[in-house]
Amino acid sequence: MLAAAVVAEVALLGAGVTGLTEVGFVPRLLPFVGVVLLLGVLTAVFLWLWFHLHGWLRPFGILWPAAAALVPAAGAVWYAQSPAFTRAATSLRTLVGGSAEAERVAIEHQVYAAYRRTDLAQMLRVLERARVYEPTVREAAAAFGVDPEVLMGVGAAESAFYPRDSADGGRGLFQITAPPGVATAAARARLGADLLDPLNQRHNAFVAAATLRHYLAEMRGDLFLGLLAYNIGPRNGGLRSIMQQYGARDFITIQPYLQHLPRDYPIRVLCAALAYRLWHQQGRLPRYEEGDNAIRVQSIGIPGLRVVTSLRAASR
Repeated sequence: MLAAAVVAEVALLGAGVTGLTEVGFVPRLLPFVGVVLLLGVLTAVFLWLWFHLHGWLRPFGILWPAAAALVPAAGAVWYAQSPAFTRAATSLRTLVGGSAEAERVAIEHQVYAAYRRTDLAQMLRVLERARVYEPTVREAAAAFGVDPEVLMGVGAAESAFYPRDSADGGRGLFQITAPPGVATAAARARLGADLLDPLNQRHNAFVAAATLRHYLAEMRGDLFLGLLAYNIGPRNGGLRSIMQQYGARDFITIQPYLQHLPRDYPIRVLCAALAYRLWHQQGRLPRYEEGDNAIRVQSIGIPGLRVVTSLRAASR
């Protein structure tokens, strides 16, 4: 019964929030408040009815009240998996989460748009090549506490899982160029190696994971900024210096200053991470624009984004 009540409240509040944002805040404020008050009244009526129904059913046997409770609970579980509930929950989460949630939603939709534009046949070839490196990448991710799906996305964006030396000095699976000294030291300690070989893919993956962990910590857990800092590297003070120069503090305020920086890099990484998750869960890459695939893909979610963004918000 509690599950049914929670699902119903989220659905009604989410619907109210959707109306609020679509028409405007002030014109829909009073109706939204009315929805909240109505929910309180309906909850009281529901509890009163359930109390009397429970008492009426009890003489017929102990299983009857439980059976009566299972009906709305089953309906709640079924509705909670529907696209309508997903939209309502997303609207409510955006309202409650404030600017941090608005940032996450903006990044999400950029990633979904990037996935829609992706050559899925080519991405499948990249993921097939990734099979042989997957255990190593997951080991490195676990060693430094970073999301393994995100780290797989970094590998896809950097080398398409075709390790090589690049013209810009990048080497190996993660195209390591100039990792921070603290990350290199951490990788050596974890590997128990005095020297690191960038062409040794295990060494390469550990340095990449340590570097990503370093920049995520530097950016207070903000995944978008952490990936951007990873791509920019330490030269000229790195992303932190750029943000201090312009007084930027987050995804929203840094974007206007990224005309000459690879601001699409985090989106490409997360797009590849999303493709990796879909490939693992479904064994294929569904076309975003076909049927209800968009809703299904959004319900699966983008690796790392919600968890890391929440960590950043908590650290503020």
